[in-house]
Amino acid sequence: MSQSNYRPTLAIKLASMQPPEVADSSALAGFGDNNAEVAIANNLLLYPGEPGEMLVQLENLGTHSLRWRLEVEGDFPLNWCLWQQEEAEEIAANQKVDKALCFRIPEDYFENQYALEGGRDRLKINYETQVFVYAETQTERQLVAYRVFNLCVRPSSSYVNFVPTIYREVDFIGRFLTIFEQAFDPAVQTIDVLWAYLDPLTAPESLLPFLANWVAWPIDRRWDIKQQRRLIRNAVELYRWHGTRRALRFYLHLYTELPLDDFLGEAEKHISIEENYTRGFVMGETLIGRDSMLGSGRPFHFSVRLRPEPGKQIDEQLVRDIIEREKPAFCTYDLLISQA
Repeated sequence: MSQSNYRPTLAIKLASMQPPEVADSSALAGFGDNNAEVAIANNLLLYPGEPGEMLVQLENLGTHSLRWRLEVEGDFPLNWCLWQQEEAEEIAANQKVDKALCFRIPEDYFENQYALEGGRDRLKINYETQVFVYAETQTERQLVAYRVFNLCVRPSSSYVNFVPTIYREVDFIGRFLTIFEQAFDPAVQTIDVLWAYLDPLTAPESLLPFLANWVAWPIDRRWDIKQQRRLIRNAVELYRWHGTRRALRFYLHLYTELPLDDFLGEAEKHISIEENYTRGFVMGETLIGRDSMLGSGRPFHFSVRLRPEPGKQIDEQLVRDIIEREKPAFCTYDLLISQA
């Protein structure tokens, strides 16, 4: 009876799932503690905040099936690699298996100061990664395949797309152009979204006083930021209809956020403004005037009624200030705030 001397044979191949711009360079200059100029075939180029994948292809060249387990090690933080294998998997003879190793670099990698801690005076951007493949049996564990590749962390850049192809292959050129891109990009981005800085609904809070002054609108600190934005945005509309019922209802709508209910009758609206048209006591026809009256009603008088939802608080003094601001100076009014 002869003893079996079978040894598992497993071939491993690596392929980057991203264009290996760094690997194309014949002079992959090291940075930080990477001093040697080397060219490695299976570099994985990574940009902060973006996922990158390295494809691992395993092929069983033996005549027996085997159970395998893959492990990843390196000098990079372990949380960058998303590979997990809870238990060993089986691969049949002459069978190929493809697995993807996914890596993700923190989005603030180049801005966060932790990258310079640990006594390093330069930022490390090249990391070595080892891939180990083990064949497992019930009694032993044997290393059958081993590969090494580099993780090359680079800032994302669009400037490199504007240089000739021959320069794109040089890693130093891409990193050099990134210096200028990071210096000018904030100004370019501001110009691209300049409209958002000029819209009170999207402008930074610190810019609101300028926009308010632009339309000659006084800032009232009793209004919260959301209400102030809406007021400044609609200031010209309020000016256009100043002194009318339409402007007053719209102004009250901006503060209370109650619906305008234009399709309902005055008695059913959440914001109701009724004008008084009474003629007073008429003594009959007379030659002194057409419709002579003894006493009168309340000319140029109107009533404002608000019907907020239960639990909604409304500042009555602020509402009166709004009415005083919008009504004609000779008009009088009554205000009633009742729950809907």
